[in-house]
Amino acid sequence: MTAVPDALLKYQRQRSVTGPWKLQGDRKGACEMCVVIPALGESAALPQTLDSLSKNSADALARSLIVVVVNQRTDAADALKKDNLKTLELLHNHPAGKLRLAWIDACSCGTELPPKQGVGLARKIGFDLSLSRLSWNDRPVLVSLDADTLVSPDYLAELLEHFRTTSAGGAVIPFRHIEADDPLQERAIRRYELYLRSYVLGLQLAGSPYAYTSIGSAFACTAKAYIQAGGMNRRQAGEDFYFLQQVAKTTGMTTLQGGMVRPSPRPSERVPFGTGKAVSMQNSQGGSPFFFSDKAAFLLLQKWLALASQHWQTGAAQLLNRAEELDHRLAEFLTRLNVEASWTRLQANYRSPHQFIRGFHCWFDGLRTRQLLTTLAGSESGSELELINELFRWGEMEEKNSASEQLLALERLQGIAVSTR
Repeated sequence: MTAVPDALLKYQRQRSVTGPWKLQGDRKGACEMCVVIPALGESAALPQTLDSLSKNSADALARSLIVVVVNQRTDAADALKKDNLKTLELLHNHPAGKLRLAWIDACSCGTELPPKQGVGLARKIGFDLSLSRLSWNDRPVLVSLDADTLVSPDYLAELLEHFRTTSAGGAVIPFRHIEADDPLQERAIRRYELYLRSYVLGLQLAGSPYAYTSIGSAFACTAKAYIQAGGMNRRQAGEDFYFLQQVAKTTGMTTLQGGMVRPSPRPSERVPFGTGKAVSMQNSQGGSPFFFSDKAAFLLLQKWLALASQHWQTGAAQLLNRAEELDHRLAEFLTRLNVEASWTRLQANYRSPHQFIRGFHCWFDGLRTRQLLTTLAGSESGSELELINELFRWGEMEEKNSASEQLLALERLQGIAVSTR
């Protein structure tokens, strides 16, 4: 019998969701990994996702439980409600085969999500209820996937192997959006991917511990790391970013070297930001909800991170003076963050350089990193092609003549094999 750790019992008492939700479907016993899939109006896309999962190896399928969270708010549109009932019927009648399939009804009367809730709560319900199905004799894993996303045939096996061999609690999974039929939509999703991948490259070159891409359909963590991070948050959007940031702070993040997910490229207005919104804004408004940071911005970030780590015993006022010498915008940004009070508190709490630097990165986290880069936006003029080539030169990579060549180079660098494109 699987021993239940005290940390799990404490989490379930203090932080787990409470409500009418229950796991239905597969009852074959404990598993090593649960893949959680929120589904809202996805009766057309979900069968394709389940089919791609079913093409994984029989061994990996036997060790994994697929959990679909069919969800909607009480104020959802009638069309979504009808589609969700169709999804529930599909799950009840699905010829699972080797697929260990379970689901959670969070859409029927009495089980719906409260107003102003969304995908964050849906993911949390799935993760929290999955904890009781895991085998705690091993190092169990929780995986986040979306209902409109395809996976590679080695996806489950690579995840299981990855967490057997790494000490980090979290992982992001290689991704490449499915090709869009519409040329404008295809152009928009590739530009968005170019932005995501160049941003990660810049963070890597700057030495940031937050150099990974947060996509809801492409991350995983150990169940222990999930609990240590306080569980999934309930945000309607950005839940993946904030959750992975917390995992990075508590147990560390790494990147899966195999397996791949293929998210949908479709535009969406369901959430205020993210992939769907990025595609939608480029297509309908001709605008862009994101910007490409230049080398100068990432270089200043690198200098700030080096300053903080090398001068961890320096007084707060002197630190701010050194930041002013680097760039007045950095000093102004840090002043808005009340850096002097935070720096003094860090020095009081952490007495060794290793502990201090870890504490510093918990304070100057992925969100503050992004805010700094946003503050520095537009510091240099130039085309997106040249901005990314500057990063390539900085990273001692070959310059490219087009955005498509740059994207291909970044895909290869970040684990996307040419054969899987």
